[in-house]
Amino acid sequence: MSYEMIALLMFASMVILLVSGQRVFAAIGFVAAGAALLLYGPGAADLPFNQVFKLFNWYAMLTLPMFIYMGCILSESGIAEDLYKMLHVWFGRLRGGLAIGTIFLMVIISAMNGLSVAGMAIGATIALPEMLRRGYDKVLISGVIQGGSSLGILIPPSVVMVLYGMIARQPVSKLWFAGLIPGLLMAGLFVLYVVIRARLNPKLAPTVADEELNMPLGEKLKLARAGIVPFAIFFFMTGLFVFGYTSLVESSAVGASAATLAAILKGRFTWRLVRETSMKTLAVSCMFLWLILAALAFGAVFDGLGAVKAIESVFIHQWDLNPWTIIIMMQVSFIIMGMFLDDTAMLVIVAPLYIPLVKLLDLGFDNQLIWFGVLYTITCQIAYITPPFGYNLFLMRSLAPKEITLIDIYKSIWPFALIMMLTIALVMIFPGLALWLPEQMRVKG
Repeated sequence: MSYEMIALLMFASMVILLVSGQRVFAAIGFVAAGAALLLYGPGAADLPFNQVFKLFNWYAMLTLPMFIYMGCILSESGIAEDLYKMLHVWFGRLRGGLAIGTIFLMVIISAMNGLSVAGMAIGATIALPEMLRRGYDKVLISGVIQGGSSLGILIPPSVVMVLYGMIARQPVSKLWFAGLIPGLLMAGLFVLYVVIRARLNPKLAPTVADEELNMPLGEKLKLARAGIVPFAIFFFMTGLFVFGYTSLVESSAVGASAATLAAILKGRFTWRLVRETSMKTLAVSCMFLWLILAALAFGAVFDGLGAVKAIESVFIHQWDLNPWTIIIMMQVSFIIMGMFLDDTAMLVIVAPLYIPLVKLLDLGFDNQLIWFGVLYTITCQIAYITPPFGYNLFLMRSLAPKEITLIDIYKSIWPFALIMMLTIALVMIFPGLALWLPEQMRVKG
């Protein structure tokens, strides 16, 4: 059997196991270990152990539990709920103001957490009932919460970008800065969409009654203090990082410590909070560690078969495809896979194939893998909200009240998915949107 056929069988076996509902890390690791033993004999048993030591040598791995802990403790301690109350008062008079405030809330939660799950949970439990009570259209607000929560994997500190950086061997700091402008651009396009829809059809997003908002300026300023804590944590953490006072890992420790201090100062630091936050942090961190380990093992076997060289030969030499055509084909495949798989499964599947190929393409600018990481991350956001198996769709259904049906949820996401596709097109046409900021910043670590 040729090496190309073996590589194809490995890839097909992994996809079948994933589609059948097996855990991502187990499916990928099983195929990697099985192929290694069949190809190289008992000596291949050392392969996963070697990957473990490689994994533990990645200093940036320490950032994962730190950022996950920071987001969990800010969410569980009620700081995010205080923040939404502030946005409710300050944006209530604007047509569609609560929906716009919710998008801003999602951006801030993204900057505190780095995962979309926290933003979705906070938006669905805090913002959604409030907007429903005030007569907002259920389809509109369902889309706002799903689209806004997906910003968590693009705006720093993005945990998904940490994962991509480790597998692609790219600096996480550059990836974070690369995702910031596209993330804010996408959030701005979300806001613009809500404003236009609310002006065209005011019934979709009524304003808040004046009696609820008529309060002295002093009280409004008092409410504004709720926004100081998350902003202070974010700017203190990233500021020290940007100006070179801390490394990436040190910055994550600063963020985790600041979040803990904020919970203590607000009188919300309890043993229950410590236990729940620790359990969530441990669960998510272990999931990512197993995924990275499985990806490394699979990539080692896959690359050892020469699969990457074979794909390079087909795309570039035999088919003579234009580099941009190859990039577009990759993005289309991401969107198709995103209908059935989550972001980590997508990355692990395509990393051994796409990342070396992107490195070889001549696109006319430097830092192609940084730029491609932004494209991948935005496409992951589409995967989160795309039927039939978008993760956020089912999470939204489990958290939403009964009056919001699965059909409503499916209808709500298409405008936001199209905005995400528009953002991908803009980043492809203007690579500087992703690459300008990393080139300006010189950071430690």
